[in-house]
Amino acid sequence: MKKISILKATTLFFGVMLVSASIMQCKKEGDVVQGLNRSYTGGADSTVFAAFYSENTVNPSDLTPDVNDIMKFRGVQTIIHEYCATSNCHGGAIAPKFDTYAQIMNFVSAGNPEASKLWEFITTNNFDKAMPPVNSNHELNTTDKGIIYNWIKNGAKEKPTLADFRPAAVRLITDGCASANCHSQATATGGWARKGLIAGLTSADTSQFTYINPITSAVTVYCQLTNKTLLNQVWTAYKDSVKKFYADTLANASFRPWKTVSTPVSASSTRGPLNNYDDILMDVLYPKNVRTNSSVQYTDPVTLKQYYVKGDYLNSSDNFIRRMDSTLIYHNVRTGVAASKSGNMAYDDGGAKPSEVALIKAWYFADPNIPDIWKYGPTLSTPAQPGIFKYNKSGNFIKR
Repeated sequence: MKKISILKATTLFFGVMLVSASIMQCKKEGDVVQGLNRSYTGGADSTVFAAFYSENTVNPSDLTPDVNDIMKFRGVQTIIHEYCATSNCHGGAIAPKFDTYAQIMNFVSAGNPEASKLWEFITTNNFDKAMPPVNSNHELNTTDKGIIYNWIKNGAKEKPTLADFRPAAVRLITDGCASANCHSQATATGGWARKGLIAGLTSADTSQFTYINPITSAVTVYCQLTNKTLLNQVWTAYKDSVKKFYADTLANASFRPWKTVSTPVSASSTRGPLNNYDDILMDVLYPKNVRTNSSVQYTDPVTLKQYYVKGDYLNSSDNFIRRMDSTLIYHNVRTGVAASKSGNMAYDDGGAKPSEVALIKAWYFADPNIPDIWKYGPTLSTPAQPGIFKYNKSGNFIKR
């Protein structure tokens, strides 16, 4: 009996100490729990892909969605299910329900997190309003709060749209591909500087680094234009000349680009910059293998000046989405000739996961700034192909 009493006393002592510590750390005074901070320190970020469901299928996709047709990202419904709509709480007998989209939207003011009851519940220090309950030790982490905040801020839609796809896709591309030795404006213009194509440079305007291929041990010395003002001037002028030339190759023949995007140690064409949305669009609309080739494409009959630029931007053997998605086979818009499947830019350059490739593809086919000719064709060959993208696995073409 004495041993049992000692055991009870010891248990009671530690229990009191634990409760006391909890009270000291987090004390309720009125309705507000003192010492507790459930606020969200982040803010609106449109580049965070925040969708209601954790799985969304790309439109268009194959009849049986392929691996790069499905976007799998942690979604709002999953977060709320884990924290609030459990079987013993708002997913069970306790009202109100926080299970379906319609039920959750009863507590959401689309576009305005601060005016949404849902947001108040997960960020308030009010003991009686907090969700999950303060004493549940199941607080939402910052990442999950950020997903909910940005989902509400972006319109609290049940299905994501272009407004959700584009910012997130552009960030994936620029972060993953536009590295210093890859699809970089500084490296492209640095190559021109090294070749003497930019006048008036000083040593302070450029820098260089050596890249050693971890597989082949091949060494490449890259020159970069580090003078930001000059870089912007040169690269903007190049893009303007490309756009003007292809708007009307006869009327704007004088704008035919003459600088090629190549390494400073080789004449072969390499990767074009993808530093921002405008760079990406140019790569889509005027593929690099058309506007900067490794061999002479045209010689001016009067000046005899040689150009490495094709006059027909639709006659391309490559395409941006082909380099991102290895499940698709691209067909030349002009000739209908199929290229080999690739996906090298996703897996080699950007290290993109299938869900990220799917997100980029969702943006590509939803963006009105990308003409249908670069999405569905039809090819201008005879006979015409039923599309320009065909699934490698099923043989189905993507159609409008």
